[in-house]
Amino acid sequence: MSISQAVEAAGDGSGSEFRRGVASCAPVLLGTIPYALVLGAQATQKGLSTLELSMMTGLNFAGGSEFAAIQLWTSPPHILLIVAITFLVNSRHLLMGAALAPFLRDLPRRKAFPALFFLCDESWALGLADAKQRAAAGITPAFSPRYYMGAALAMYLTWASFTTLGALLGPMLGHVETYGFDMAFPAVFLVLMRGMWKSVAAARPWLVSLVVAALVYLFIPGAWYVAAGAVSGLLAAWLMAGDA
Repeated sequence: MSISQAVEAAGDGSGSEFRRGVASCAPVLLGTIPYALVLGAQATQKGLSTLELSMMTGLNFAGGSEFAAIQLWTSPPHILLIVAITFLVNSRHLLMGAALAPFLRDLPRRKAFPALFFLCDESWALGLADAKQRAAAGITPAFSPRYYMGAALAMYLTWASFTTLGALLGPMLGHVETYGFDMAFPAVFLVLMRGMWKSVAAARPWLVSLVVAALVYLFIPGAWYVAAGAVSGLLAAWLMAGDA
């Protein structure tokens, strides 16, 4: 059976569902901590205070765009450029939200809006995979808000806490990239992709997205590779629908 014994024979206990979300997110958190420290250290090297960094990670909560913003940060900062790049990098959330929308349809707004605020790559991947597993096991509703919030809040608190710690320790540690911490970033996403893996045929849109994003990254400056990868992957999935 599994999914915690089909969520304890569909009893769907609220406390156990929240704990199940936290437990599912735990391996991802171990990979998140290193690059949260890297972001915090980089921010202080760019002149941001610990308070400013904490506000950015707490209010924006999107690691990819925060790394991009830090790389573009100057004194004085080019605000419009940073806003545009942040929007571009975070545009993938439109696709992620669209994929999750059918499972959020029956939630009241007072629950749906917080769920969307805490949406990030990790909570989205875990929440969507769990909803599909519950649907396959015949559990209704397929989407478990408590499971999702367990994973999302664990991710949010870890991200905000360790980016702040990175900002505090950054001046003492120096360039933390030399320790190889930034390798944790792709490692986390490989783990998430492994959890969503179905077959080689079903993964072809991922390959198209990867190749297009890599080519755009190599030949076009800026963060256009994010949008190019997302759009090409979406088009590939549409064109290959039914082949997998």
